[in-house]
Amino acid sequence: MTLGMKPAKLAEYLSLGKAKDVAQRHRDSIVIAADTFCVLNGELLGKPKTKNEAANMLQKLSGSVHSVITGFTIIDTLTNKQISRSVETRVYFRKLSKKEINFYIASGDPMDKAGAYAVQNLGGIFVERIEGDYFNIMGLPISPLCIELQKFGIDILE
Repeated sequence: MTLGMKPAKLAEYLSLGKAKDVAQRHRDSIVIAADTFCVLNGELLGKPKTKNEAANMLQKLSGSVHSVITGFTIIDTLTNKQISRSVETRVYFRKLSKKEINFYIASGDPMDKAGAYAVQNLGGIFVERIEGDYFNIMGLPISPLCIELQKFGIDILE
């Protein structure tokens, strides 16, 4: 836990902070913000700052099950209505070799991704299976977001 919050609440808190920051500059708007990170055995894994940190994250994820948590916030700056929600997806990684980790790091892909991987890119080959929302792993759970947008009178099909 960080800031004394459970991971789901922390993700919502971080997304709310981002949304409020943007909302101050955009009146009469709908603002959507999100924050995503991985959680492995209670440890939060954000975006690696170095290649060494990326390698350490991938080694930790190797052969294990972790959660990807995305918090998202919607703010209507005209009415000040806001909703924050979080979504959790369980991700099962297969055992990774050092060669695979080094090759993946050399690709540059893990450097700006929570948990040091992108499921929609080459990092997807590490995933044995998931339980939950695939789009959540990419950083924006689309279906839950659309459900919440309807509460603001927004129907994406119109």
